[in-house]
Amino acid sequence: MYPEYLVAPMREELTKAGFKELKTAAEVDDAIKSEGTALVVVNSVCGCAAANARPGVRMAVNNAKKPDHLLTVFAGMEKDAVDQARAHMLPFPPSSPAIALFKNGELVHMIERHQIEGRSAELIADNLAAAFEQYC
Repeated sequence: MYPEYLVAPMREELTKAGFKELKTAAEVDDAIKSEGTALVVVNSVCGCAAANARPGVRMAVNNAKKPDHLLTVFAGMEKDAVDQARAHMLPFPPSSPAIALFKNGELVHMIERHQIEGRSAELIADNLAAAFEQYC
């Protein structure tokens, strides 16, 4: 686990944008299985989360069409919550950062770390906006 003082600003980057932090496996299950659409961000301390994933997600959720529920778990911190979120993301392998869109509990869109690294926040936002248009 990382020291909380280190991850606090990274958590706030999403919570200030309206994301709810999930810290237990039960919270993850309840949130993902809820009716409607849910965007789950597996947050991370890595550079591609800071430069690409978090900014891209924040841009995307400013669109008129967006998921009903904005959710996040933090890799390297709340292990049970992260493991449960990743279980819902199968068959995709564990990845952080990662961004998953669920509709009525079903995974409908996934962005893995290898699709985040080296891509701009704008490209990630465009990818998500297209998924929101299709599923939300």
